[in-house]
Parts: sequence; C-alpha cells; structure tokens
Amino acid sequence: MNALKNMEIAFIAAAVLAIGSSFATAGANTVAVSATSTLVAKAADSKMPVVTVSARRLTAAEKAAFI
Repeated sequence: MNALKNMEIAFIAAAVLAIGSSFATAGANTVAVSATSTLVAKAADSKMPVVTVSARRLTAAEKAAFI
C-alpha cells in the first residue's frame, strides 16, 4: 500500500513540476512566422499527383478463393 502512495506522490510531483515549468517558459521561445504572398502563390500553383486505378472489383467468390 505504501508503494502505491509513493507512486501517487511521485506522479503528482512530476505533474506539478511539468505544469509549473510550462507556465514559466510559455513566453520564452516565441517564433514569428509569416508566409509571404509569393510562397502562398507557389504552393497554390503546384499540381497534386492523382492516382487512377482502372481495375475491376473482385466478386465475393473470388475473394473467398483467396482465403
């Protein structure tokens, strides 16, 4: 029973430290990101590759034959 209490205390202590450190360092490493219009236009002009499958579907009997 003492082992379970110790694990609970260790978990709570780790959670308190993690939450405290996340609040303490929340504004420390802010990164300003901005996409220029040329980058957005370049991404919009690129064509997405499309795969077309032109095969017939298997019937239930053919599927059962594979198993």
